[in-house]
Amino acid sequence: MMVTDNNRESISEFYERIQHPETLDDVAFDANKPYFNVLHRKCNFGKVRFSFRDFYKVTLIVGKGKLYYADKWVMVDRPALLFSNPLIPYAWESVSEEQKGYFCIFNELFVNSDERKDSLADTPLFKVNSDKVFFLDEERVEFIDGIYQKMMEEMKSDYPHRFDVVRCYLHLLIHEAMKMQPENRYVAHRNASQRISDFFFESLERQFPVPGGGTLQLRTATDFANRLSVHVNHLNRAIKETTGRTTSDWIAERIVKESTQLLLHSDFTVAEIGYCLGFETPSYFSSFYRKHTGQTPGAVRI
Repeated sequence: MMVTDNNRESISEFYERIQHPETLDDVAFDANKPYFNVLHRKCNFGKVRFSFRDFYKVTLIVGKGKLYYADKWVMVDRPALLFSNPLIPYAWESVSEEQKGYFCIFNELFVNSDERKDSLADTPLFKVNSDKVFFLDEERVEFIDGIYQKMMEEMKSDYPHRFDVVRCYLHLLIHEAMKMQPENRYVAHRNASQRISDFFFESLERQFPVPGGGTLQLRTATDFANRLSVHVNHLNRAIKETTGRTTSDWIAERIVKESTQLLLHSDFTVAEIGYCLGFETPSYFSSFYRKHTGQTPGAVRI
């Protein structure tokens, strides 16, 4: 029903996809600066592709739909508050014709620009292994609706510190959710193992080539499990079930492939290649490469 996207959706691509009336004009978005916006959720999104996003979003959902994660889904059949972040891929499928509510959208720089002790980056709702959907009673819907209205009023003002004000409102949304006991009714996918496996390989492949001067971020089964928001044992079982091989085997094979390409087709030193692929020392990289290929990195380069 849904397919994975090869790219992480950016804020600009999100605006282009939803064709929201309030985003058709020039939107003041600069990927190199903190960004925040709040909008009415008043269009029917239909089926949204299963993928990562390059932004955070907090949504007041009024309308029925199915929310899909890598290994489970939940029916949203009453008003709910949804927290999404760049580390967790998901998809949304509208069930009812009418979809209302609000959403606020913001980038990593907006999150990290909060230097207070209780910064957004440290709140539980933006961690990988935490609940993301909170169902609301009528009283809370009215209260949260009011917060979004205040956000919208503030963003239309000329007050120079309006971002600080909306950040306070965002904290208020977070704390309201943290007060509630989640009632998520997740249902396992029939093909959960295949979905997890597919997204593991997409996440693995997306890391390459490693950006210049960067270092490989996901190198272990646990790293990938955290990125997919599943338990590492669950990930390992899914990969073994669908491929007959272990998660670590696939990770090592891909790192070896990238190593060989860099050794043959780049001017990087062996030490530089090892560093960018996450090895702390050249000897550790050489030992790894010899174990999996029977050759030293230097022998391949000659």
